[in-house]
Amino acid sequence: MEKFITLVGPNRAVEILGVRLMGVNAENGMKLLFTLAFITLVLLVVRVVKRYTIRALKGKDEHFVFWVRQGIALGTGLFLILGLVSIWFDDPTRLATGIGLVTAGLAFALQKVVTAVAGYFIILRGKTFNVGDRITMGGVRSDVIAVDFTQTTIMEMGQPPPVQHAEPAMWVQSRQYTGRIVTVSNARIFDEPVYNYTREFPYLWEEMSVPIKFNADHDRAERVLLEVAGHRTVSISSLGEEALQEMERRYFMKPADMKPKVYYRLTDNWLELTVRFIARDFGIRELKDQMSRDILKAMTEANISIASTSYEIVGLPPVRLERVPL
Repeated sequence: MEKFITLVGPNRAVEILGVRLMGVNAENGMKLLFTLAFITLVLLVVRVVKRYTIRALKGKDEHFVFWVRQGIALGTGLFLILGLVSIWFDDPTRLATGIGLVTAGLAFALQKVVTAVAGYFIILRGKTFNVGDRITMGGVRSDVIAVDFTQTTIMEMGQPPPVQHAEPAMWVQSRQYTGRIVTVSNARIFDEPVYNYTREFPYLWEEMSVPIKFNADHDRAERVLLEVAGHRTVSISSLGEEALQEMERRYFMKPADMKPKVYYRLTDNWLELTVRFIARDFGIRELKDQMSRDILKAMTEANISIASTSYEIVGLPPVRLERVPL
């Protein structure tokens, strides 16, 4: 072995078959071996810590578990950086030179990666969103299921009928999971708005429109809509008022009405009644399904027909019949 690999000179440079390798010596070789051992040991320890941490936090609040995981990831990254710097840069002058070269290289070659990492810290500190929040990011409506240094992982959901034409195309016509997992770069928060449905105010104002004929009892139809919406959202409204008051305390907001309300709109074919009500950020489809059943039953009992685009023949011109002799 000594015939093939030799150490020569005061720096003990490595020669292989008489060819001296530039920058490779015994000291660097030992540092490389120590680096590999250090990284392996740290990763093994972190893996054990994560496993026992997940078991200990089983059943805890998902936001608390998220922050614990992020703390472990950040601590591990910081510890690795400090350890590698201590191993390879024992001379402060070399450390400053190395940091300058690495910074310049990253700024030029890894601009998107650096921006994504910066977006990660903005997400954590700027309260843009958290794991479990329902957001629209990168043109995708979804629930956040994981956040790492460069990417946010989200569970995609469908689009309501009014926005079915939006990209990307959806086959689920409601805000329920499609089953696709989407990863979005954290850098997107610098380029486009992020819509958060749950962060500060975990409620949404929803609407349901019911068309009726012009000659129908619209007062009775309005009472039906108000009764159904009030019955189904009374507990939600009481909880939403507390959250809304907190929003008004923290931000410059005008007071909003939490009680259900019906609005009229005249069209060419019918009278459209739209009931506006408060709903939780999750379970909107189930709520509207229950309300639709109640409204349909109450309208039938009140003998109020729901209008449609079909035609109704209200009269015929006089018809004259003649018998033709055979």
